[in-house]
Amino acid sequence: MGVNFSLQGKVALVTGGAYGIGFAMAKGFAEAGAKVAFNCRSKEHMEKALEDYRKEGIEAKGYLCDVTVEAEVQKMVEDIEKDLGTIDILVNNAGIIKRIPMCEMKVEEFRQVIDIDLNAPFIVSKAVIPGMIRKGHGKIINICSMMSELGRETVSAYAAAKGGLKMLTKNIASEYGEYNIQCNGIGPGYIATPQTAPLREIQPDGSRHPFDQFIVSKTPQARWGTPEDLMGPAVFLASDASDFVNGHILYVDGGILAYIGKQP
Repeated sequence: MGVNFSLQGKVALVTGGAYGIGFAMAKGFAEAGAKVAFNCRSKEHMEKALEDYRKEGIEAKGYLCDVTVEAEVQKMVEDIEKDLGTIDILVNNAGIIKRIPMCEMKVEEFRQVIDIDLNAPFIVSKAVIPGMIRKGHGKIINICSMMSELGRETVSAYAAAKGGLKMLTKNIASEYGEYNIQCNGIGPGYIATPQTAPLREIQPDGSRHPFDQFIVSKTPQARWGTPEDLMGPAVFLASDASDFVNGHILYVDGGILAYIGKQP
C-alpha cells in the first residue's frame, strides 16, 4: 500500500474559507478529491466566495454562520451532514487580529479577538467531534501562528489567543486520539495576501516597505510565503498520510522560527 494523500470522498469544513489562506487550503482539499464546505457571516461575502470557487472549478457549499455562536455552529454542522455527509476534516481558520498597543486596547476588543480566534475553534471542534467518533476517524487542523510561539508589539490579544489555540490543539489530540482523531496545527509565517499587500508596497523612492525588508531579512528563504505554500501541508494533515501525527504544530514560515536573523 502506497502513501495515501488522497481525500477522495472526504467532507471538509474550512471556517473562514471565503478568501486568503482558508480559500487556498479548501482549493487544495478539492484538488485532492474532497467535498468542501465553508462558512461566512454575511451573504455578500458568501456570494463573492461562491463565485471565486466556481472560477476555480470547485463546487463548494457555503453556510451563513457566526462561529462564535454555538447554536449557529450546531445547525451548520447538521446541515453539512445532511447535504454532504459527516465531516471528516475540520480546519479552524476563521480569525481576526487587532493591532493595538496593550494599554490602549479596550477589554471588549481583547475579548472579541479571543472569542473568534480561540473560543470559536473550541465551539466548532466540539460540534464535529461526535460525528468523527461515530465514523471512527477525523482530522482537525487549527490555524495557529508564529504568535503561538513569539510575542510582538501591539498583538497581545492575538498572541494570547494563538498560544491558547496551540494548547487546545494538543489537548484535543490528548483527549480524542484514542478515537482515531488527529488534531494538529499549521502555523503560517508571513503570507502574501490582499490583507498584507500594504506592507509590501514599493515606497516612493523605489525602496521596499520597511516591514517588507524586516520580514525578508528574518526569513531564510528571503521571501514572503504564498497561500499556495500552505496547500501541501494542509492536504498532508488532512489525509491518511498523517494518521500517526497528533498534537503537532507544523510551522510553514520559510524558517523564521529557526533563524536568529542577520547581524546588522
